[in-house]
Amino acid sequence: MNQLICFSPVTLALLATIFTWLVTALGAGLVFFFKDVNKRILNSMMGFAAGVMIAASFWSLLTPAIELSDELGYNPVFPTALGFLFGGLFIRLTDFIAGKIHKKESEEKNIWRRMFLLILAITLHNIPEGLAIGVAFGALNFGYDAATLAAALSLAIGIGIQNFPEGAAVSLPLRREGLTAFKSFMYGQASAIVEPIAAVIGAYLVVYIRAILPYALSFAAGAMIYVVVKELIPESQSEGNEGLISIMTIIGFIVMMVLDVALG
Repeated sequence: MNQLICFSPVTLALLATIFTWLVTALGAGLVFFFKDVNKRILNSMMGFAAGVMIAASFWSLLTPAIELSDELGYNPVFPTALGFLFGGLFIRLTDFIAGKIHKKESEEKNIWRRMFLLILAITLHNIPEGLAIGVAFGALNFGYDAATLAAALSLAIGIGIQNFPEGAAVSLPLRREGLTAFKSFMYGQASAIVEPIAAVIGAYLVVYIRAILPYALSFAAGAMIYVVVKELIPESQSEGNEGLISIMTIIGFIVMMVLDVALG
């Protein structure tokens, strides 16, 4: 990994999120081979993704936030708890705004608006993921022991893994609604375009404003956990099979944990 050190943290964040976008595109590409995927399989993938995000939030974001707070001379509890809370509240606000639009859509019964809301929901959820990667790589600028290249890479790989079912979750429903395979794919992959943008913003913020680093890391963790609890887990268990989905969540957590330890 020494070869990567020659790149700036912002460039690394951009490259990492280009990777996560490509994985989203791979998931969206399923639409070229299937018009539909067994709901049980898709839900299992979503459950797995939930486990990956929970583990990534802890090992790659919250733990470094606590350690960095200590290194910066802060009380380790306050910045982590405050950032975590505001990360969740930020996504709650976006949910509230989307909910207002959704209420309108229910009254109008507009198929195109339903498609728009589907794409909007996944796109909004990709913002905290890109931000998390950007913050993790931006932290490398200061050489803290808690902020390592291995942790940032494992976070990017973990988010990439869980982006695969998200890409499919956009493209396949659009295909069922009657869009062509190509258009469905384009909308599916486009939902992750916000990740590189959010990553560059997050990396720039922490590179130039060191004091916010613990807050930024825990903010990203809070945003990701909100998405898991509000969307991924309920959606994955919406068709039953709660036992299977729960095991897949545990497996996703283990995979991310092993990945973090192996790279660390």
